[in-house]
Order: sequence, then structure tokens, then C-alpha cells
Amino acid sequence: MHAKIASNAAAMRRWLADAETALANHSDRLNAINIFPVADGDTGTNLYHTVRAASTAAASTEGTDLGLLLGAAGQAAMEEAWGNSGTLFAVFLDAFAASLAGHTRLSAPLLARALHRAQIRAWSALSEPVGGTMLSVLEAAAEGAAAAVSAEAHEDSNLALAAALDGAVEAALGAVVETEAQLGVLTSARVVDAGGVGLLLVLAALRTTVLGEGIPEDTLETLHGFRVQDPHIHAAQPEALGVEIMCTIQLSPLDAAVLRQRLDEIGESVIMSPVGAFDDEAGLCRWRVHVHVVDPDAAVSLIRQIGEPERVAFTELRSQGPGTSTEDSAGQITEGSRRGH
Repeated sequence: MHAKIASNAAAMRRWLADAETALANHSDRLNAINIFPVADGDTGTNLYHTVRAASTAAASTEGTDLGLLLGAAGQAAMEEAWGNSGTLFAVFLDAFAASLAGHTRLSAPLLARALHRAQIRAWSALSEPVGGTMLSVLEAAAEGAAAAVSAEAHEDSNLALAAALDGAVEAALGAVVETEAQLGVLTSARVVDAGGVGLLLVLAALRTTVLGEGIPEDTLETLHGFRVQDPHIHAAQPEALGVEIMCTIQLSPLDAAVLRQRLDEIGESVIMSPVGAFDDEAGLCRWRVHVHVVDPDAAVSLIRQIGEPERVAFTELRSQGPGTSTEDSAGQITEGSRRGH
């Protein structure tokens, strides 16, 4: 039996703080192996900044309702998401929170349900979901937790929660290892997926918080490309071309579907996910939009044909690019320092 079980709101705040620390400690190695979908070497940086936004929001949110607490963290992550990997983490956390509404402690069935919901949301957020990425790792974690729950006679016990967390993290670790064989670019470089490792660190932080046991450092170093002495593999890849655009926009479900279709026609890595609740009276919902394009001006013009975007951010998809130009909701251009994927 695990010596420590902590599953209340205070524990969830510690989870996100622990995840922030883990990503800060490992961001350089995540950047080093970041070669998919573009080799711009900043997955670790982007995940760290996005998780930090979630952790900061959780720390300032009072109350014991896990859904409200993590929901606030998920919304903050969605609004402040950096890059492809950060956006997918925000989608994960926002969906994870929705399954915990009205509950004051995490249980095995709730964990399995939350991971399953997050899996569905993450896969549906992408126009062209690809296996061998964060998506595969999240799917494996959901299946690992569900299998552990179905094997436990007392689903709501601390023992069942420990088993579900163990099952989720162990399955996620196995899925990370498998990413190397699932994507040709990873196979050629002999490296695992950076985003997948990042999500594994987040899930391991949850197990550390609840059970007091994470993933041993020597286990992480068995992942191809993840040892400190390994080279920065992304630097040997062809330079990424194009610009990443991110924004928030209020749209009806129909207009959101139209925007997704049009972005699919001109760009890649399209992610669209709702931010907050649907406004029944107005028939609108806020959406977080992410896309990689060659012509950013044409893309923004297309977006503005559908609605008025806010917090528009442009990032060149290259390892050593200039700072980000960010356009606020009033249409002003300000200089930033954020980078892409």
C-alpha cells in the first residue's frame, strides 16, 4: 500500500506546481528532441510556460471543488497556451477538470473518467490527429487507468486510486517508448516524441503528489535522446518554414466548423477547442485557435472574415527565430519573445 494518499484540492494545486517544476527541470531535453510536427526545438519551453499559467491560476483559486479549481487552471492554460504542445496540454487539463465538477477529492473512477474525456477532447481538437504523439500517450494513460479500475473490487478506495494512477503512468511510459516506432521522422532520428514525454512528466507529477512516488530519473534516461549528454537532435533536422498563428475568437458552432475547414485548406497543425462554457443566449462560444501557415497575413484575413480574433500571436517556426509579434484585441502590434511549437 502506498504510504501517502493526497487527493483533495490542495493536492491538485501541488500537482500543477510539481508539474511546473518537472517541466522546468527537463525543458532543455524536451527542446532537444522536439522534431515533430516541426523541428523548432521549443516543446519543453512551451509546455513549461503553459503549465506555469495553469499552476498560477490554481494557486489563486479558492475552494474545494476540484472541477472549479482545475477548470480555472485549464482556462488560464488555454488563454496563455504556448505552441502546439501547450495548446494540447490546455485542452487536456480543461477536459480533465470537467469530469471532476462537484467533487472534493480524486478517486479511481473519476481519474479514469477524466482521462477518457481528455483523450476524446484532445483527439477531436486536432483537424488531423497523428499517433505517436501526446495523443497516443494520453490514450494509453486513459486505458491504463480504466483497466486498473475495472480490476479493483473497491473502486472508491485509496488502494484503487493508487492502482489507477500506477496503471495510467506505466501505460503512458510504455506509449512514450512506442512513439519512436510510430512516426517515421522519430524512427529515423532514433528519438521518442517530445510532447509525449512532456505529458508523461505531467502525469508522473500527479502520481508524485497523490502517492509520493514519481518516475525515477534513470527510467527517463532510458528514453532515446533524453539523456543529458545526448545531442540536441532537432538541430540536425531540416529547418522548419512558416509561421504559427494563435488567437482566441467568439464563434457559433457552425462558424467554428467553417473556420476549421478553411484553415485546413491553407495550413497545417490546426487545433480548435472551446474556451469556457457555451453562451446559450448569444449562441456563441470562445475558441482557442492554432495553425501553422506559410502566409500569415492571408490566414488572419481569412479568420477575420469569420469573426474578430483577440490575442493574435505570430511565431516563426524556426529554432533560432526573432521574437514574437503579438496583436492585441485592439489591433495594436507589440513585441514579445515567445516562440512556436
